[in-house]
Amino acid sequence: MRTEVVVATPRTGPAGAPNLLDYQLSIYHDVSMSVTRKPVPAASLHLLLALLAGEQHGYALMQRVAELSDGAVRMGPGTLYGTINRLRDEGLIIETTDRTERHDGERRRYYELTDSGRTVALDELSRLRSLVERVHRALPGGATA
Repeated sequence: MRTEVVVATPRTGPAGAPNLLDYQLSIYHDVSMSVTRKPVPAASLHLLLALLAGEQHGYALMQRVAELSDGAVRMGPGTLYGTINRLRDEGLIIETTDRTERHDGERRRYYELTDSGRTVALDELSRLRSLVERVHRALPGGATA
């Protein structure tokens, strides 16, 4: 299976100045080739890890992130909902508000991980564990952090 990747190449503008990009050059990438995914940004990682426990609404997510980070990370509404929107756009979480009947005119929005989101969260957790273990082993004299 091949995936098409479009690469920008310089194109000359007026008077021969290279100021435009040509997005027409394609390079084919075979899926069997190793693809290294970038680490998830911190805010996204905190939300993905918070959602590993299951469906939660926005305010509960803010509280869970603070709890999991032992108070070191406190998300404001702008960061929270901006990150939620990005994670939804990436297909890592879905809104589940309408899936279950809510009582008392509740206006909260609920979210949960998609299968892909759960995979990314667990992969990131594994990557971080591995990093901590490697750093711990590399400390001189078995020092602890």
